Amino acid sequence: MNASGPVIELRKVSKTYEGEVPTQVLFDVDLTVNVGEFVAVVGSSGSGKTTLLNIIGLLDGPTSGEVIVDRQNVAHLSEDGRACIRREFLGFIFQFHYLLPQFTVLENALLPCRLKGGDCECEQSPRMQELLAKVGLADRMGYRADRLSGGQQQRAAIVRSLANDPVLVLADEPTGNLDSANSGVVFDLLRELNRETGKAFLMVTHDESLAERCDRIVRLVDGRVASG
Repeated sequence: MNASGPVIELRKVSKTYEGEVPTQVLFDVDLTVNVGEFVAVVGSSGSGKTTLLNIIGLLDGPTSGEVIVDRQNVAHLSEDGRACIRREFLGFIFQFHYLLPQFTVLENALLPCRLKGGDCECEQSPRMQELLAKVGLADRMGYRADRLSGGQQQRAAIVRSLANDPVLVLADEPTGNLDSANSGVVFDLLRELNRETGKAFLMVTHDESLAERCDRIVRLVDGRVASG
C-alpha cells in the first residue's frame, strides 16, 4: 500500500438487490478515501449508507462498478478472496462493541490476530497493550470484557480494530450506543488515533456535530453521492 494517495476507490458502483421486484440501492457512486483522511458518511435512513459501508468493507459486492484496493479491482472476488483482503487492509468498529464477555480486554483486542494465525498474536501483543493504555484501559487489560462500562467496552473495540495494522478503519455509528459525554470521548480517541497512526478512517454517523469535525463529509441522498 502506498504511503500516500487512495487507500480505496469506488468507481461507478451500483447495487441492486434482486427479488420479485428488483431494488436498486446505489447509483454510480464514485468515492475515494486517501491515506490518513478522516471521512464522514451521512444520509437519512434508506439513503444507502449501510449498503455502501458493506461494499467498502468487502462484506458485499456491487452489481456493477469497480472497488479498487491496493491497485486491484476486488469488486467481484470470491467470498474467500474478499475475506483475505479484509484481514490485510481493513479494521471495523461497530455501533455495538461485540466483545466476547468471557475473554479479557487484551484477549478481545487480539482476536483479529488470532484469526489471522501465525505469530501475529504474539508479535502484536506489546503494541496492543500500548494502545489499550493509551485509551485509558491500562488497568483493565486482564478484566473480563463484561466488567467494563459501555464507554470502556467501545474503547476496547476501537483498539481491536487496529490489531492487524489496517490502512482503513470503518466505523459504523461508533458513538450511536453511547451517551453524549462518552460519544465525545470516543470520537476524540478516533480522531487522535487517526492523526497519530496515519490510518484512514471512514465513519457512518447520524451525528452532524461529529461529522463537521471530520476532514470531509460525503452526503448520500437516495443512493447517490450528493456532495463530498
